[in-house]
This record gives sequence, C-alpha cells and structure tokens, in this order.
Amino acid sequence: MQLTGDYLALAYLVSATLFILGLKGLTHPASARRGNYYAMFGMLLAIVATVLTPAVRSYDFIIAGVVLGATIGTLIALKIRMTAMPQLVAALHSFVGLTAVLVAVGTYLTHSRTGTLSTVLMAELFIGTFIGAITFTGSLVAFGKLQGIITGKPLIFRGQHILNLLMALLMIGLGIQFLLHNQFDALLAVIALALALGILLIVPIGGADMPVVVSMLNSYSGWAAAATGFTLGNNLLIITGALVGFSGAILSYIMSKAMNRSISSIVLGGFGGGEGATGAGPGADNTKGVKTAAVEDAVFLMANASKVIIVPGYGMAVAQAQHALKELADILESKGVTVHFAIHPVAGRMPGHMNVLLAEADVPYDHVFEMEDINPEFTTADVALVVGANDVTNPAAKSDKASPIYGMPILDVYKARQIFFIKRSMNPGYSGVENQLFYQDNCSLVFGDAKKVCEKMVVELKAA
Repeated sequence: MQLTGDYLALAYLVSATLFILGLKGLTHPASARRGNYYAMFGMLLAIVATVLTPAVRSYDFIIAGVVLGATIGTLIALKIRMTAMPQLVAALHSFVGLTAVLVAVGTYLTHSRTGTLSTVLMAELFIGTFIGAITFTGSLVAFGKLQGIITGKPLIFRGQHILNLLMALLMIGLGIQFLLHNQFDALLAVIALALALGILLIVPIGGADMPVVVSMLNSYSGWAAAATGFTLGNNLLIITGALVGFSGAILSYIMSKAMNRSISSIVLGGFGGGEGATGAGPGADNTKGVKTAAVEDAVFLMANASKVIIVPGYGMAVAQAQHALKELADILESKGVTVHFAIHPVAGRMPGHMNVLLAEADVPYDHVFEMEDINPEFTTADVALVVGANDVTNPAAKSDKASPIYGMPILDVYKARQIFFIKRSMNPGYSGVENQLFYQDNCSLVFGDAKKVCEKMVVELKAA
C-alpha cells in the first residue's frame, strides 16, 4: 500500500492538526496528558504516512533506525530524572540541528550529481546548514553547562561581540559565494563557521539564563526542521518546524519576561556567576544572622495555622520530595488548614517543571497557583513553607538595585507571617546570588534533605 496525492495530503493535515491540539493541551496541567497523546498519535501518523510514499523504496535502514531509536528513547525515558530534563531537552535539540546539516549536505551531493540544483534549493541548503550547525553546537554547550561538565559561569572575553559579528558576516559572504558559484567548499566553510558561532554564542551566557537559552535553542531546532522540510519538499515537516519555532520563541519571550530580562541581552551577554545548583557563593558556609528551626517547631505552627502556602523549587525536585509534600498537605487539610502550592514560571530551571512533579504526586490542580494568582495570598498566609526554591523567592529582586536579579518578578514569600525554608546548606541558588530572605526576622531555616525533612514533618503531624 502506498499513499499518494490527496491521501498523503489528508494524512499530513490530520497530523498537523493533532500537533496543534497537542500544543494547546500543554498550556494547562489538566490537559497536558491529553496534549501529549495528541502529539504522539500525530507523529505516529506522520511517520507511517511518510514511509508509505512512493519515494521510499527500501525499508531496511528505516526499520533499523526506528528499532534503535525506539530502544534508546525508551531506556532514556525510563531512567531520566525530572531534575535532568532540561539537559536532556538540550541534547535532543542538538540532534535536530545535526540532522538538518546532514540532510542539507546529502541533498546537495545528490542533486549536484544529477544536475538538478537550483538557486532556490541552494538557498534552502544554506539556511538549513547554518541554523542547524548553530543549534547543534549551541545545544551541546547548553547541555554541558546544565550537566555541570562546563562551568555555569559566563565565559567572557574582550571583543567577543565583534568576533561574533565578523563571523556572521563572513558566513553570509560565503553563503552568497555558494549561491553564485555553486562551490561546495563554501558550504563546508559555512558549516564550520556556524559550528564555532554556536559555541561562542552560548559560552558567555551564565547559568541563571540557561532555561531561556534552552527554550531559544528549541526555537532554533524548529526553524532547522522547517528549513529541512523545504529542502526535502515535505509540507508536514515545514508545518511542524514552524510550530516548534514559533512556540519556542513565544516561550522564550514569556520566560525572559518572567526573569525581567530581554532575549537580546541574554544572547549578547552573560548573567549570573553561579555554577548552578551546586555552586557556592558569598556566605555559602556562613550561617551568621540566620535563624534555624527544628522540624517540630515548623509542624506546630503549620498545624495551628489557617493558611499554609507551599513553595516547591529545584531542591524539591533533586530530593524527589513531592510525594512527602503531598502527604503533608493532605494531613494539614484534614486538620482544617487551607493549603496552596505556589509556582514560579521558571522554578526548577524549566517551565512546568514543578507542575509536572506535583501532578506526579497527585496534587489537585486547583491547589496549584501561578505567581500572579498566589502573590496576593502571601499577606494572609500564616506559614509559607519553601522547599528549595531559592532565586524565585529572593527579595533582593525587589529591593537591591545592585543585585544581578533586580527586577525579576518573584513569589512574595517574604510577606508571609512566618517562613520555614527547607535547605541542604547555605549555598546560593542557580544565579549564584545569596538569598536575602534567610536574614529576615520572620524566616527560619530547616536544614536537611528536603525529602527526609518532609517525611519527618509527616510523622510529627500524625503524632500531633
């Protein structure tokens, strides 16, 4: 059976519709699972329809690739921790970029032998190669920074912006040379420059901006896929690439706005000297001026509170404390305490990171509130329990104009009557900036692993 003409177009139309419904579903936790299913079925239909086209004459390599890819993907999905999801996304983006480069080179070699190269096709090859190459190396650098293989500090040197501009201009010049004179060497030079430029664009960016960088690279991978779709004459690939490209760009804008940053400033310069979650900073081992509290103290105040707001962060994700937090919330509610969960847009280095973890623990969606909705509630909260959410609760973003995070919208935890902050140590957050919240009179730190502390709280609450 082969699909041609109207049948293939219909299959691609249905696939594109399912992709759009999938993106729509991902806009809310309640519909996210359904959105994933839509996207999965859309991709399955797209693959089946494509392999049934007359252009496919042999299935040996296709079957081998599907089996190998499915095996690797399944193993990764089963083993990957949510805390490692951002770097996994970055790594997957690099594959898309590399694919765009390989497809462009392969297409050029094929058409040059048959003498069917056109100016339009060569322009598509040029665009696909430089976007793909930048995406490939840029994503690898982002992966290295998130994984801790490369330092999270901005690697800045004098004249880097001028160098990047000169490389970009040279790349455009070589692209014109390629288009006018059909010189394969010029295309290879474009690829080499783009690979280098991808590295140079990302290494100056600090750890605090990595979530936005990953989102931007997601957008780049979409445009690379769209360029590949033009090269191969595949309409569905063009549509899918455009969807990914635009959605990634919109998400980057939303995230940069949530961090009070402009996308251009992120691309052109570094921000934050932190090494990531494990990095040390000023006062990393200094507890002077900080009040500490025992688990029993926190439990007593929460059990006698009217409203408790729980703020999960990267520390909760690392410790996998979401299930213990859910049990803690259930016990508090059984005692007549109102419990809300507060989520910052970029908590956990990735949008939706905390939402997914809380959904995994079966926390009801109507208990989870976004920053804009929950911030007015902190003034009426008896207790705010912060579980490893550092930068997104730092009052310096509002009060200290000299702070690198000044102007970033935060959760107004500091307005709660009493704050208990579960933290392993005094290490700063991902931005490398010390949290001024620790030194407020209404804040007490509960040191320890988030999961163990929450489990101990559960035990104490049950005994109360």
